[in-house]
Amino acid sequence: MAAIKQVLTIAGSDSGGGAGIQADIKTFQELGVFGTSAITAVTAQNTCGVHGVYPMPAAAVKAQIDAIGADFTIAAVKTGMLFDAEIIAETAAGIERHGWRNLVVDPVMIAKGGATLMQEEALQAMRTLLLPLAAVITPNIPEAEMLSGMEIHDATDRKKAAEQILAFGAKAVVIKGGHANNPLIAEDYCLDQNGESFVLRSARIHTQQTHGTGCTFSAALTAELAKGQILPDALVTAKRFIQAALKHQLHIGAGHGPTNHAAFRQFAMEGDVQFVQ
Repeated sequence: MAAIKQVLTIAGSDSGGGAGIQADIKTFQELGVFGTSAITAVTAQNTCGVHGVYPMPAAAVKAQIDAIGADFTIAAVKTGMLFDAEIIAETAAGIERHGWRNLVVDPVMIAKGGATLMQEEALQAMRTLLLPLAAVITPNIPEAEMLSGMEIHDATDRKKAAEQILAFGAKAVVIKGGHANNPLIAEDYCLDQNGESFVLRSARIHTQQTHGTGCTFSAALTAELAKGQILPDALVTAKRFIQAALKHQLHIGAGHGPTNHAAFRQFAMEGDVQFVQ
């Protein structure tokens, strides 16, 4: 039997189980890859908000990364909440040290409840140290605005912001459309270093059960890249995965409830996505 593909998530722990390391591991399992982890911070949070963020020492992050690198064959890596510049530097150094490719950077900066999960001074470290290593970066619109230094109001702004982000060295960027104003559809815009672009379009699902959507999407993308899918195909699967997770709601908690990570497999891998070039 062929060995299962092994992947690594370097991110924060969510005590509520809907985002971060927990969402990543659930998504990896559902998509048939083996997940390993390096925890960058422990958060005290639930569906109503973040009540505390407790970063790991950078040396502990390094030790976790090196333990994985010494014993596992990592086919893809994703990063989530990295908190500060020192942890970002240690993460980037570890990825380079172990020669890992297929890096998906989910630049987690703001929680659903509005709490800031990345220190302001960490932005420059992400731009200069981590993005040059990335196969793809997956910001939502507020994160893309922070990374690019510009506001995004329409498709023209979105393209300019994507170009600004690519200038930092990532091979491709996907600006997710969940925060856009269109009440009917959600569009994710992808641009790569060759100037090729496309849009993934799906029906907007109006729900408060959205905790961990970004983590889950990027984890699904990581799993598919690890299995050898090219970026457009991996993105379609990731988009279908999160659509199913949003459609089949769990209704857990009193606030922004978690998505249903099992829905994609349970409901025959449904999730309608239109690929538009």
